[in-house]
Amino acid sequence: MRHEGINWLAIIVAAIIPMVLGGLWYSNVLFAKQWMAAIGKTEEEIRSSVKNPAALYAATFVASLVAAYVIDNFVYWTNTTSFLRGMKIGAMLSIGVFAVGAYQTVMFEFRRRELYTINTAYNVVCIVLMGGLLAVWR
Repeated sequence: MRHEGINWLAIIVAAIIPMVLGGLWYSNVLFAKQWMAAIGKTEEEIRSSVKNPAALYAATFVASLVAAYVIDNFVYWTNTTSFLRGMKIGAMLSIGVFAVGAYQTVMFEFRRRELYTINTAYNVVCIVLMGGLLAVWR
């Protein structure tokens, strides 16, 4: 089913959600300390390892654009037009696909479950909000 009439402005705004939420999620307001402990790094180590923050944020934004475009297609294909139903689409995609795949990776890489929980919860919240926004902004 071809998706006609894509609202690119809605996709761009939806792609901003992970940027804004990430700034809050990984700040001292929410989970910065727990996240740094889970990856075993200090704030200074993280800052010194980022050589080109602009490139890092640009790549992250492009990835968010791709995610928003894919979510928008699922919202369109299911003829979803309410915020709550859009959130449900986002929840099903993020939990059923992303969270499960990430958990399998964490298990086989023997990573800390705290890191999985912080990162996966962030991604689930982002995708749920993106789904809601894209459902109502046709």
